[in-house]
Amino acid sequence: MLSSFDIDIYHASAVSSFAPRLSEYLAILDKEEIATAERFKFPGLRQRYIISHGILRQLLAKYIHESAADLRIKKAEFGKPFLPDYPELSFNMSHSGDMLALAISSQCQLGIDIECYKTRNAWEGLVKKCFAPEETDYWYSLDKTDRGPAFYQFWVKKEAFVKAVGKGIILGLDQCVINPDNFASFLRVPKLGGLAAQWQIYSLNLSENEFGAVVSDKLNAELRLIEL
Repeated sequence: MLSSFDIDIYHASAVSSFAPRLSEYLAILDKEEIATAERFKFPGLRQRYIISHGILRQLLAKYIHESAADLRIKKAEFGKPFLPDYPELSFNMSHSGDMLALAISSQCQLGIDIECYKTRNAWEGLVKKCFAPEETDYWYSLDKTDRGPAFYQFWVKKEAFVKAVGKGIILGLDQCVINPDNFASFLRVPKLGGLAAQWQIYSLNLSENEFGAVVSDKLNAELRLIEL
């Protein structure tokens, strides 16, 4: 089903550039997706939703050799999407601003998160709320100029883990503890996430000022990055 790569990552640096194909994407969405799109008050957000979900459908269809319009995409209790007819296919989506990233694999739990760097007046409040003591100590040990990028490095990994588990933010970001000495691993995870050792973090090298990570229980996977 998949290529020889264990996890495929699809990345678009400008979703808006796909706007000329908007009608094509809209035509393959199901009724629930169309209803969701119509609830967006701002045209730009509505367009981004239609394009990103249309692209997702087209990509998934290639892996299972089905019509993109015929795919049944459902959501679990906490909103994680899945294919009820092809439960072995794992996928996840993230977007930030005009950027989009999709992760596709098989027989695993999978989460992806990307964030565009934004300067903040004060990082300390977010660090206190979302970081564990080990992470906080590491963050404060850095030069002030390095703390902003470091915050995002931690943040995308935590978010990707939450999305991989599929239980929502009830897990608590401060309970998803990244190992400051090895950013590919966790020191601790919430009980709902199983054992820390069963998860691996994959950092993504994307465009400048864009941070990304994939978290999966597929260990030592090979990632293939594909620009859309």
